[in-house]
Amino acid sequence: MTLSISFLGGAGTVTGSKYLVGFKGKRVLVDCGLFQGPKPLRERNWAPLPIPVASINDVVLTHAHLDHSGYLPALIKQGYRRNVLCSQGTADLCAILLPDSGHLQEQDAESANRHNYSKHHPALPLYTEADAERAARRLSPIPFHQTESIAGGDMKLLLRRAGHILGAANVELEIAGKKLVFSGDIGRYGDPIMVDPETPPEADWVVIESTYGDRLHEHTDPADALGEVIRRTAKRGGVVVIPSFAVGRTQALLYHLRRLKDRRAIPDIPIYLDSPMAQDVTDLYRHSLYDHRLSELECRRAFNVARFTRTVEESKAISRDNDMPKVIVSASGMATGGRVLHHLRNYLPDRRNTVVLAGFQASGTRGASLANGAASVKMLGTWVDVRAEVVEMPMLSAHADSDELMRWLGGFGRPPEHVFITHGEPAASASLRDRITRDLGWSCSVPEPDSTSRLT
Repeated sequence: MTLSISFLGGAGTVTGSKYLVGFKGKRVLVDCGLFQGPKPLRERNWAPLPIPVASINDVVLTHAHLDHSGYLPALIKQGYRRNVLCSQGTADLCAILLPDSGHLQEQDAESANRHNYSKHHPALPLYTEADAERAARRLSPIPFHQTESIAGGDMKLLLRRAGHILGAANVELEIAGKKLVFSGDIGRYGDPIMVDPETPPEADWVVIESTYGDRLHEHTDPADALGEVIRRTAKRGGVVVIPSFAVGRTQALLYHLRRLKDRRAIPDIPIYLDSPMAQDVTDLYRHSLYDHRLSELECRRAFNVARFTRTVEESKAISRDNDMPKVIVSASGMATGGRVLHHLRNYLPDRRNTVVLAGFQASGTRGASLANGAASVKMLGTWVDVRAEVVEMPMLSAHADSDELMRWLGGFGRPPEHVFITHGEPAASASLRDRITRDLGWSCSVPEPDSTSRLT
């Protein structure tokens, strides 16, 4: 019998992950991600899926980041009525991230209508906060390392830890005695907070991410690098602004800032966490000790290093004294929205200040423009001059680099029949394909967007 896999997202790009597995008339969707970044990608969110939504038997999520889970409210809005299988940590995070995404969709539509810059009249949100809350109620957590029967009994599902963020998993589907493994986003080995990624013992086919498939992370201690940036910025009387992903990156930053404070390696200056969502996620880390390395005491000490600013007024108050050195951690990580835009508009024009880019910056985002040395960036309706120092710190990334991806693949007990390389920009995916071919001698390919491969 023929098993098929269709790459409905996450192919040729790092966003919108959706992989449709078909067997004996049954369909399982692995990940249900939102396309993010440049407008041509975002517009893909409005295109209907190439199959009837009601024909999908099960949905499985690898983790909660919106590029893997954020299309779920739209799917349910279109008629998907079954449960969504994932780990407990993913379910807990989605309960925070999805409603926030719906709220932002509504805000964007309202702004487009108010300022009349949409070609649609009226502009409508892809989904609402209420839609997202309904989607979150569909999440059905399952334990790691426990086999579940899905697709009417024609497939077996097993989750293993991927180490990327809270609840992140790689997905094993056993189908007619064959095993198809999805890596999800693979985390770092030796991370101080998250556990190491697990490799399944064997697989017949593997779908692997390639976000950093063409590069290696520095082995510098992130705390040392961050401390050096803070010291030199404070010495010139400046402010350090860190656009940060609310899930994973923020918690790692707080951990390293606590280490620096305890060693007295940075001046005694205020540290702010200015992101209500990041604060909610940080609180979740405190109560999810089963899913990471930190103890309750270590969580409390690390995460108390920053002052949490909940209200808009508290956020505005941070900027009132521009002559006082401070550290501001705020979402979003690629500077595509959120409170960090107000801080960037305020601090980018001043040479005393520093912006720290603490992770991957997808092409077409403001973060990528800053990383590429843009002289000005547009935000909140105006162009802002970039005079502040811009520092990239890829060693803070929660994504495995090329060596770590190869280490994960090296954990399989036998070569798979084929490896599909996804979730990467074209150069990164091609580089990883060439390395797998050269170093392992395995059959592999980079699938085209919306293509289907038949596995016999």
